[in-house]
Amino acid sequence: MAQTILQIDASARSQDSVTRMLTAQVVAQHPDASVTARDLAADPLPHLTEDWVAATFTPENLRTEVQRQALALSDTLVAELQVADVIVIGLPIYNFSVPAALKAWIDQVARAGVTFRYTEDGPEGLLSGKKAVIAMASGGVPEGSPVDFATPFLRQFLGFLGISDVTVISADQMNVDPEAGRANASKAIAELTAAV
Repeated sequence: MAQTILQIDASARSQDSVTRMLTAQVVAQHPDASVTARDLAADPLPHLTEDWVAATFTPENLRTEVQRQALALSDTLVAELQVADVIVIGLPIYNFSVPAALKAWIDQVARAGVTFRYTEDGPEGLLSGKKAVIAMASGGVPEGSPVDFATPFLRQFLGFLGISDVTVISADQMNVDPEAGRANASKAIAELTAAV
């Protein structure tokens, strides 16, 4: 059975985006996969509202029509995540962290009782068994350095949802040596494909 891939792009740049190039390369390695693509920059998601928050704290059978509408987009995004076998996320580092467009997606899919739950032993992710590939690019921030707050944050978030099989493809310090950054990332994608 063909894999289902959820491709998330968040770069504000439609042209010359390194993360878009990398996510496309990763997805292209799986020509038989069914791909759902989300361009969070071209089609930005709304920020959370009071109606949205109230709806998530209301049992589904008791939600008002306003609350159901407030969660409709989130329900769609969560469904895309639930059916995906692999999540490929483009992560351009903006000001040491994730782009606002990506953070909006994170907020929309983090749903207590749906994508994670609280137990006596602490939170439990409900999306286990999936793989994630983070295609990270930065101008000057080295991946894993003390000033890289984006990659650890995204790993933590995915793990919170139960996705612990996470690979980072890094094209960091592109303002220092762009050729090396692209070459290292392309090599990592080839090695990842060979391992699969």
